[in-house]
Amino acid sequence: MKKALLLVSILISILAYSQDSKYLPVSNLPLEIVSHSHYVLGYSEDYEQALWVAYELTSDELVARFERTDNFREDPEVSTGSASLSDYKGSGYDRGHLAPAADMSFSSTAMTESFYLSNMSPQVPGFNRGVWKRLEEQVRSWAESKGSIYVVTGSIISSSDLEIGVNGVEIPSQYYKVLLDEESQQAIGFVLKNESSSGELLSFAVTVDEVELLTSLDFFSQLDDSLEEAIESAYSSDTWQPVKFTKTTNYQNSTITSQQCKGIAKSTGVRCRNNTKNDSGYCYHHTDQAGSKDVEKVNQPASSGRCMATTKAGSQCKRNASSGSSYCWQHQ
Repeated sequence: MKKALLLVSILISILAYSQDSKYLPVSNLPLEIVSHSHYVLGYSEDYEQALWVAYELTSDELVARFERTDNFREDPEVSTGSASLSDYKGSGYDRGHLAPAADMSFSSTAMTESFYLSNMSPQVPGFNRGVWKRLEEQVRSWAESKGSIYVVTGSIISSSDLEIGVNGVEIPSQYYKVLLDEESQQAIGFVLKNESSSGELLSFAVTVDEVELLTSLDFFSQLDDSLEEAIESAYSSDTWQPVKFTKTTNYQNSTITSQQCKGIAKSTGVRCRNNTKNDSGYCYHHTDQAGSKDVEKVNQPASSGRCMATTKAGSQCKRNASSGSSYCWQHQ
């Protein structure tokens, strides 16, 4: 019954997603196709992660309008349930993005959806924060210089790979990216081991055909057969030479001014201490308060009493709160 429901869910998801569907990978693997606002993924219940995530990245989308949220959480759209935060806790592995948060900073919805755990995979910290990050940055640079590219990213899992968490999240031995520049009709693949590396990015370049052999996926299958064969059997190093990101307003150097969140913490009744660059003036914890009158409470003096702060030991602070505040002098 579970398999039957999964197949129905896959069919519904495919029918619901029509935009650029010809660029989604095809396979006989038992994957659930999940469509979010700005990316689509093929989720493996067996491995508790996506084996591919696909989206188009345009130059216009590289202007950062929303800050990183770090709102990691389960994906409600995965019918069998995605991995959970507890799977990663204490594992020693990073919750590595497949569709990077920085690629989604043009939209509040896209940004928050990029932190679904269905979009995460356990990555060695030195890999996630090193060579993988460099490749993600270079993909953004190519998207800017070319105007638009199609990106497919995923994990490569072998039978001997280990797993983490009670849900059994597999630790991939390798990761891949496949890029298509539709304008020049050029494509390239990258395959990297899940380990730290200082190697040049093009040293990891491979043909799309090689990625297909490693993943059992068929990329760009709805293109004309002769075109598909030509772009997948070879790649041009000249076409994919590293370029620099040149936008003056981007994900690293946003001109948006940070401000204190306008939200009211429900546990204390005082104004949130987080800073945010969101247009609404609310951080991701308090976006549901945007447009409400809760913010008026911030101008009301908080009742004095015992400090509401939690100590490092996990207990409530024993000091008295300062006048007009819910916190003592140390925890202001």
